[in-house]
Amino acid sequence: MTLILAINAGSSSLKLSLYHRRPSLPSLHLILNASISNIQSSDSQFNLSIDSRHFTDSIEAKDHSSAFAYFIGTIDKHPSIDKISIRYACHRIVHGGTYTNPVRIDSQSYAHIEHLSDLAPLHNGAALSVIQACHVHLPNAVPMAFFDSTFHQTIPPHIYSYAINQDIAVERGLRKYGFHGLSYAYILRAISEYLNKPRETLNLIILHLGSGASACAVRRGVSLDTSMGLTPLAGLPGATRSGSVDPSLIFHYTNKAGRITHDPSLVGDIGVTEAEDILNRKSGWKAISGSSNFKDIVENATHQGPPENLGENLHNLAFHLFLDRILNYIGAYHLKLGARVDALVFAGGIGEQSPGLRQAIGDAVQCLQYQRIDSQRNRTVTFESSSVSDIGEGQADEGRILVCKTDEQFEMAQECALDENLW
Repeated sequence: MTLILAINAGSSSLKLSLYHRRPSLPSLHLILNASISNIQSSDSQFNLSIDSRHFTDSIEAKDHSSAFAYFIGTIDKHPSIDKISIRYACHRIVHGGTYTNPVRIDSQSYAHIEHLSDLAPLHNGAALSVIQACHVHLPNAVPMAFFDSTFHQTIPPHIYSYAINQDIAVERGLRKYGFHGLSYAYILRAISEYLNKPRETLNLIILHLGSGASACAVRRGVSLDTSMGLTPLAGLPGATRSGSVDPSLIFHYTNKAGRITHDPSLVGDIGVTEAEDILNRKSGWKAISGSSNFKDIVENATHQGPPENLGENLHNLAFHLFLDRILNYIGAYHLKLGARVDALVFAGGIGEQSPGLRQAIGDAVQCLQYQRIDSQRNRTVTFESSSVSDIGEGQADEGRILVCKTDEQFEMAQECALDENLW
């Protein structure tokens, strides 16, 4: 039996899926799913689904390495799994720079990923920790890196470039890269199958909405533009991320650095690390409302429209601010796609589980001739026979509104299984 392990390291979580690669189609058979949440706390949660059974346990995972070690210790006890059979360990890496394909992890590629960690501080560091742990616990498995940024390498220069000195930009790699690419690749494949249309013909606007959120315009089956930029910080706000703000805001955010003066001796400094900490970890809808859980935002928002006064309802402010930023991208991408959009697709934890946000977006895009959202379908989204659910009324050729249950682990394993060069 040949096995593929797909590993998805988040900032405080670890998701793992183990697949059996078969010579016949479908090429992958899921053996187990596991997840560990609240890593770096004394109350980490371990969840395992295998053989139609589900197990949950409270563990102490001080870091991603110990979380991975616990997972390996658990599958070691399972009689039907031989970890020697794990041929490939596929690691999700958020930032891959200009890599256009998955790569085998060796000293050179590891160093490159490590170098890029500064541009994806919430994720690349965690992935590197798991790569090291995997080398210890699965020495026979070939480590492969799959990059979120790869999907967006088709973005043209006039879109990925910033209006700065281009010699410096090229020298330092300062450009838009885009992320959530594994999710977008899975969604594109799933929507192509669902609509029975070749990928290279599809125009899509995809919203990957979760604690980290982004939007992507797909033209003729490839990424044309995406909301995230040099780092995942750009674009839509998230649970603790600010999203795009005036670049000078951070200099005025702290009292000393923000003092307006023309006296050089009174100018305060704010370091890059401090700035990234504020914008990555101390902003977003948690900074506005006090909650990083978007479900709390939705439940406490009035949905009667945006607040007229700033302090009126901060949950309402967070909801409508997020909605406003999403609509900005939908409008821009609709124009870039020449008003010919096969489907508007919701994905990610919030995209899948927030009918209120989907309804608000659906109502707003009626002027662009998208399907009207069916309120009953929207409230009861299911993924029984497909990873795609249609929440629109009727069966239009264009302007469909769909929800996709994305699966980044499956996308990595599928790409690995289908790459003949690896077998």
